[in-house]
Amino acid sequence: MKRATLMFSLALAASLTAQGASAQTLKTVKDRGMLSCGVTQGLPGFSAPDDKGNWVGFDVDLCRGIAAAIFNDAAKVKYVPLSAKDRFTALQSGEIDVLSRNTTWTLSRDTSLGVNFAGINYYDGQGFLVRKALKVNSALELNSASICLQTGTTNEQNVADYFKGNNMKYEVIAFSTADETIKAYESGRCDVFTADISQLYAERLKLTVPADHAVLPEVISKEPLGPLVRHGDDQWLDVVRWTLFAMVNAEELGITQKNVDDQAKSDKPELKRIFGTDGNLGETLGLTKDWFARIIKATGNYGEVFDRNVGAGSKLGISRGLNQLWNKGGIQYAPPIR
Repeated sequence: MKRATLMFSLALAASLTAQGASAQTLKTVKDRGMLSCGVTQGLPGFSAPDDKGNWVGFDVDLCRGIAAAIFNDAAKVKYVPLSAKDRFTALQSGEIDVLSRNTTWTLSRDTSLGVNFAGINYYDGQGFLVRKALKVNSALELNSASICLQTGTTNEQNVADYFKGNNMKYEVIAFSTADETIKAYESGRCDVFTADISQLYAERLKLTVPADHAVLPEVISKEPLGPLVRHGDDQWLDVVRWTLFAMVNAEELGITQKNVDDQAKSDKPELKRIFGTDGNLGETLGLTKDWFARIIKATGNYGEVFDRNVGAGSKLGISRGLNQLWNKGGIQYAPPIR
């Protein structure tokens, strides 16, 4: 009997400790009155300052959505620009609350860095950018090429695997930042620039004559990109994860930035749950009942965020591809809000 009582006491203590830890980041953010969000040092379409100095982009909008869910104010975000090399340290140390910076979900990162991926907001793959003047139409024609890439990314291992697998020789010229890498490519220090395909489209905009360069058709890897938080804070993981899921579910349900107020008045049971007029799902996240509406008012749904920043309505003009919803030919999918 004593042993059973002791085991119960230990389990209760562990549970209370876990509950205390789980609320730490959300409480810290609320007390601070500001979300600290790690982003790139400037990647058009994903996270970069506009001509007025305001951070904008696909990854930035996730940060704005989180802030809107917490504060009902998407502007309450401090953006911390980070290199690929420094991004994980900044998260581990607590300098940032969330990393929203085109980061690939891999087993080693998930298990060895003390971080959790909150979801996949962009399905990507690595590719190659070349000058059209080289008259190269396939990555299989890149034998003996010199390749510019950024350190601290998955790109180097992917290139090694691809070239070894196809019995081709190559030379890597590595740089610590994306800007250094693209500048080296444009100056002619290498034949090829390799990165995630989304990044290739973005970096190409920085070239003097973007139209003189082409992305080759091969996709040599899987690069599921998504936001990260620290291990050990389940409530904060839930807040970040369900902010992303809210955007995806909103697109599937036809809820947009313009019609969100009208949709919130719906008598449909599913929409009543989502908008908090029936039940308290938002409160289970440590947020308010109107958390979902706050997010969509601030950012729009996933499709709106994609099109505005990197898709058809942007300078990048990237096709939705795999990032189309699961019921429209893609694989983008979110668990239901119920």
